[in-house]
Amino acid sequence: MPYDFDHAPLRHATDSLKWHRYGAALPLWVADMDFPAPEPVLTALHERVTHGVFGYGAPPDELTETLCAQMADRYGWIVTPEQIVYLPGLVCGLNVACRAVGESGDGVLVQTPVYPPFLAAPSNQERRLEIAELTAGYRDAWIDYTFDDAVLAAAIRSHTRLFILCHPHNPVGRAFNMTELTRLATLCERHDLIICSDEIHCDLLLDGRRHIPFATLAPEIAQRCITLMAPSKTFNIPGLGVSFAIIQNAGLRRRFKQAMRGIVPDVNILGLAAALAAYRHAGDWLREMLVYLAGNRDLTVATIARDLPGIRITVPEATYLAWLDCREAGISGNPQAFFLEQAGVALNDGATFGPGGEGFVRLNFGCPRAQLIEGLERMQMALKGLDKKSVA
Repeated sequence: MPYDFDHAPLRHATDSLKWHRYGAALPLWVADMDFPAPEPVLTALHERVTHGVFGYGAPPDELTETLCAQMADRYGWIVTPEQIVYLPGLVCGLNVACRAVGESGDGVLVQTPVYPPFLAAPSNQERRLEIAELTAGYRDAWIDYTFDDAVLAAAIRSHTRLFILCHPHNPVGRAFNMTELTRLATLCERHDLIICSDEIHCDLLLDGRRHIPFATLAPEIAQRCITLMAPSKTFNIPGLGVSFAIIQNAGLRRRFKQAMRGIVPDVNILGLAAALAAYRHAGDWLREMLVYLAGNRDLTVATIARDLPGIRITVPEATYLAWLDCREAGISGNPQAFFLEQAGVALNDGATFGPGGEGFVRLNFGCPRAQLIEGLERMQMALKGLDKKSVA
């Protein structure tokens, strides 16, 4: 059936962080789409609420069985029920992984620019943050990112114990290919690193691409891997707080669970109901939504290349997030503040994504197309205002 992604409910009068943080500005920032959740999810939630009893819950066997079946069907990945650990959020999983691997003072390696909780989790758990910047290549108005093996290897110290991978990558939108992933795996084996692979955007690959879970590269890689996934970004239910880890090494899984004990709460019952309905019954919605997102991506890339001089942009292979280099646009100071104040458009500040992010902004195109067009037009007019000032 056709789904209407061009019209979305108004969110001003709700408790939406996205729509309230920056007042009247048009919000194209936090990774929260403006599309309603799929109808099967809404139906499941209505039925659960109508039941009227909200006692303590536990993950239903049906959800665990569904996850195992999907891993096998999509990736040929054989995951057994005991290897799934439920979590109330992926950021929680990043912090638990840091706590579970190594000792106080050990190193955690990340590649920047990257989702800001990657930068905070190590110090939250008394670990040392170690950084290797991704390598940016420029072609006209477009940016391509990859990583340099030598740069990554040079960032690894004798006390480095954990590598946190963002795959697909937020904010640069890369869906790393088999060759790149194999190079990463080789490096991690050589230096005896545990890998925590954040794969929360794994269902949001564009243009027919297929996700490759890091743990599926080889059995020996699976034994040193913590994979984090969730339905939250895929089906736009982040406020329901449900995610999971897949940990196939029994000893590593035991340490992960120990690090959770007494600190990490159970997943709430509405989140579990939503996750089961989403994974079982929302496949058609997801397929159509991915086509719509690709259209928004193409519109964003073309508009910026044509109408926003001095700004370069990634062409996302996955996610609904675009990464914009504003350093040659003639903006004085922080581009996020400039577009907020001069265009009334709220974007994410690239500096919060770590080294390699200053002078950049992140733009969320997971919204109705008319809203996206309005935001891009506002940004264009703000840049034209700069030209007028320079002439004056």
